[in-house]
Formats: sequence, C-alpha cells, structure tokens
Amino acid sequence: MRPFSGGFPSPGSNVATSPPTSDIRPLAASPLLGVSFGTPDQGVLRSTSDSRRVADALVTDFPGNASAPIDIVTTGPVGPVPLAAYARALSQLPDVASVSSSAGTFHGGQSQPGLPALGNATGERLTVVTTLAAKTERGQQLVRDIRAMAGPGGTDVLVTGVDAQLIDTRHIIGERLPLAAALIILTTLIVLFLFTGSVIQPIRAVLVNALSLGATIGVLTWIFQEGHLAGWLGVTPRPMDMSMTVLLFCITFGLSMDYEVFVLSRIKEMHDQGADPATAVSDGLARTGRIVSTAAGLLAVSFFAFGTSTVSFLQMFGIGTGLAILIDATLIRGVLVPAAMRVLGPAAWYSPAPLRRVYARVALSET
Repeated sequence: MRPFSGGFPSPGSNVATSPPTSDIRPLAASPLLGVSFGTPDQGVLRSTSDSRRVADALVTDFPGNASAPIDIVTTGPVGPVPLAAYARALSQLPDVASVSSSAGTFHGGQSQPGLPALGNATGERLTVVTTLAAKTERGQQLVRDIRAMAGPGGTDVLVTGVDAQLIDTRHIIGERLPLAAALIILTTLIVLFLFTGSVIQPIRAVLVNALSLGATIGVLTWIFQEGHLAGWLGVTPRPMDMSMTVLLFCITFGLSMDYEVFVLSRIKEMHDQGADPATAVSDGLARTGRIVSTAAGLLAVSFFAFGTSTVSFLQMFGIGTGLAILIDATLIRGVLVPAAMRVLGPAAWYSPAPLRRVYARVALSET
C-alpha cells in the first residue's frame, strides 16, 4: 500500500482523544523554567571529601578568594607606569581584594612592592583576587567589567579564571547548539521520511521525543539544581553541568529514536499489508512492546548504576539517561505514540505527491 495521499480528518471525524497521562509531560518539564547551567568544581564531590572541605574552607574562612583568582595576560610588553595605572584601576573595582603585578601589588588603589616574576619581555601577568565566591553572577560580571577596560600601554588583555571559563564555555556551547540541534532534527526528519514515506510521522516522532527529553531534564533540574532528593543521593544542589546535559541529550535522543524505529517498523508493516490504522497500531505494539520494554529495562539498569557514584555530574548522567529510557519505553511508546497515531488516523501516513515520487525511488525498505 502506498503512503496516504488524501487530506486530514475532518473536525467531526470519530477519533480518540489523548489520554490524561499526557499532562505529565508539561508538569515534569516545568523545572526547566528556572534551569541554570554551570561547569564542574569542588561542588560535584561529596561534602565529606578532603578536597571539597579544603576548597569550602578557603572560600568561607579566609578573606579573598585566592583559590579562584582572575588571571590577566597582556598581548605585549608594557612599561611600569601604564602597568601600575592599570593595576591600580583594577584594584578599585567593586569586590576586588588585591591585584598583583610586576609593577606592584595594589589594594584599593594603594601599592606595595611587586613581583618581578610576573613580567617578561613578551608580556605581563596580573592576578586579581576577589572577595566573591566562584561562579556567581557578580563574579561573572566582574570578569565582563575587566574585559571591557582598555589594556595598559595600548596592548590587548586576555582574561581567564573560573568565572571567565564559565562565561566562555556557555558562549561556545550555546553558539553552536542551535546548529547542532538543527542538523540532528533535519537528519531525523529525512531518514524517517525515507523509512515511512510520510511527512507526518517524522514530525510526530520529533515532537514526542522532545516531550520525553523535556520531562527528563526537568526532573534532573528538580533533583540536582533545586535540591529535592539531594540528601538521599548525597549531592550538593548546584547549576546543571552544561557539557553533561548536552551529552545526555544526544544519547537519549538517539536511543529514543531507536525505539521509535523498532515500534514504527512493525506498525508500518501492518499498514502496508492493508490493516486499518487502529489495527496496525495495536498489533504493531503487541508484537514489539515486550521486546522494547525488556531492552529498555536492561539498558536503564546499566545507566542507573552511575547513580551510585560519589561525583554528582556522573550521578546526573546515569539517573537522567536511565529515567529517559524508561519514560520513552513506557509513557511515550506505550501511551503517547499510540494515542497520537489513533488521533491522526489515516493522516499519519500523509505525504504530498512530489515527495511520494521521491519516496518511491529512494525508500529505505527490506525489498
């Protein structure tokens, strides 16, 4: 049977409505409204570990956050006079405890003897110690303020440090993320079209998988950022690790599409044999449901094992991936997919005439 070529069901057609369980998705994804992203630091370790206790003590018990300074390097040599003026200006910024340079160490504009080792013939290094905890909004704003200042002696300056690295990491990942997401979605739409011959099935698959991912990351935000169950897991609430969240998205999206193909292949087989939409969906799920559920259960257990780690971002990855697999194999494949297929009816296999001719030439099939 060729892909459906007619119109969509009329408003008065007899179609089923989505089960009330579909309301779980927006509720589970709601913590994403307040999500924030960061990078790993000592906060990913248990509070009882020595390195975590020392790092916390440096921040809370000693003036000036010397464990996370802002380092500045000039792109060329600088004379002592402009270097001293620049260092003095830095020391007068809000929340700056001291600025060390080869021209002197400055506290609130007042200077002391400098460290000659911080300068050489190729450039100058300045170390800015702040009174702020690392990876705070005020600390990141201080980095932006320093980067906005003119360099000493007409040179440019390069600024790094914990807060600077966080700013740059967010920028680099965020800049490329829309392109990566677009390539993933476009490839998925093309491959699923070549597999099904429908333009509706690929869109439906991407949408329901987006709901699954949104629910999963929402639950992770609720646990690891907002702190629910943090005591039981032994983690410290902190911003979501950006790199691990992107990795989680890629892996779970790929796995969910695997299950999508397993289930959809049998439904399409029944549809091509002439079965009506309701029969194709029910028989297709009956023949693949147990296989998908068993495979998902085994894979989820493997990922949940990461939850026993003492490093929070590994716990987040394992729990998140295992949870996404279970949500996808049960609520998505068992509830939302058949409900969506039933609502769409014959329109689920719709494809315009030009694309039907393309599908007839390059379809992905067994024969």
